[in-house]
Amino acid sequence: MLSERITSNFPYESHYVDIHGAKLHYIEEGIGDPILLLHGMPTSSYLWRNIIPHLVSLGRCIAVDLVGMGKSDKPNIEYTIEDHINYIEKFIETLNLKNVTFIMHGWGSIIGMHYAMRHQKNCKGIVFYEAYLQPLNNENVSLPYQELLYDLQENSFDIVANGARFIDQFLPQMVLRTLSQEEMQNYREPFLSPGTGKPLEQYVKEILPNNNKKIDQIISDYSQQLMKSSLPKLMLYSVPGFITTIATVIWAKEHLTNLEIVDIGEALHCAQETNPDVMGETISIWLQGIEQLNVIE
Repeated sequence: MLSERITSNFPYESHYVDIHGAKLHYIEEGIGDPILLLHGMPTSSYLWRNIIPHLVSLGRCIAVDLVGMGKSDKPNIEYTIEDHINYIEKFIETLNLKNVTFIMHGWGSIIGMHYAMRHQKNCKGIVFYEAYLQPLNNENVSLPYQELLYDLQENSFDIVANGARFIDQFLPQMVLRTLSQEEMQNYREPFLSPGTGKPLEQYVKEILPNNNKKIDQIISDYSQQLMKSSLPKLMLYSVPGFITTIATVIWAKEHLTNLEIVDIGEALHCAQETNPDVMGETISIWLQGIEQLNVIE
């Protein structure tokens, strides 16, 4: 059953911080240890609008727009995964975020996992949904994801010049309901001007088969560390997912320690747009649990 409390409203004050000469946009609510929410492609901090209310009493919720996405600036860079990693690492440093809990989705999981596994002493815990836990293997993904990859390979229009068209064509394939016009407009807004779709084009280049050797190395490196890490972990999954299959869930159960795994119901890639209450409540309960453990210790 779909959540009854899905709203298109985005009632959060915008904040900006200068990172490597570009302004990154973020929203924040609450006080306490930071809870950093990292969106994937092709979305923005808007994705977390129905999740944050479940978490705001538990810490300082910060949802940032990746460089080139949402309301963040679009500097003249390549928008590789390394670029995103560098901007977010500097973002964390500039805001002086300590004892961070990461909540990561899709492409954002590569960015967050890379940081968390290199700075475990600055991490309180990690939550991930549709995350890249192992190097890309396009044979070990769901049928909906395989179909999306095929559509991306067959795409015939210029993504840089037509970013909003990319959103119109591909985002609905990631959500198990029909997004409203207002919701779609929020996701389309960053790419309405010609030439603003470069971050989307680079994402497609890096995710397609035979283009992802650098990403495979990044994922492989943090995956090895993840298997050794004692950090508290919450893995959320849905059926049918995109990146996460039952085989992925089994791998995580067999290889990761201090891990809780929760099925959050029927969804595709963006459960935040389908089951936000289930996702938010699950994360909230888990966060309260690790807080209690910290108090006991």
